[in-house]
Amino acid sequence: MLAAVDGSDNSMRALRFAVEFADRFDGELDVVHVTDRETEATEEVLRRVDEVLASAGGEADFELDVVEGLELPTAREAGKELLSLVSDRGYDHVVVGHHGAGHIERAILGSASETVVRGTSVPVTVVP
Repeated sequence: MLAAVDGSDNSMRALRFAVEFADRFDGELDVVHVTDRETEATEEVLRRVDEVLASAGGEADFELDVVEGLELPTAREAGKELLSLVSDRGYDHVVVGHHGAGHIERAILGSASETVVRGTSVPVTVVP
């Protein structure tokens, strides 16, 4: 299963749901941080992800992949990248938040969520 987070409270709720879902069905969970190029919050997001996992009694095995030269100028591009990730890695379920808290986050993850829902054949859970 893949969970997409952007650091917003909505995406952290989606992550909590994904952790509980994966735990209930003894599944694996990968987390991808969706961000624009101006956001330098990766360390903060990793800290929040770790907190969510710890509060659920889980453990994190972080492997941070940085894709050089990848830019997500629009939410549609972020959604397309998520679709590629789902397809390339064979995920069977995607969990996303409804939208981010701020205008940038809402534009990026909100529209990316819509792109994923409309563009994949695997189940997508959108957490409000």
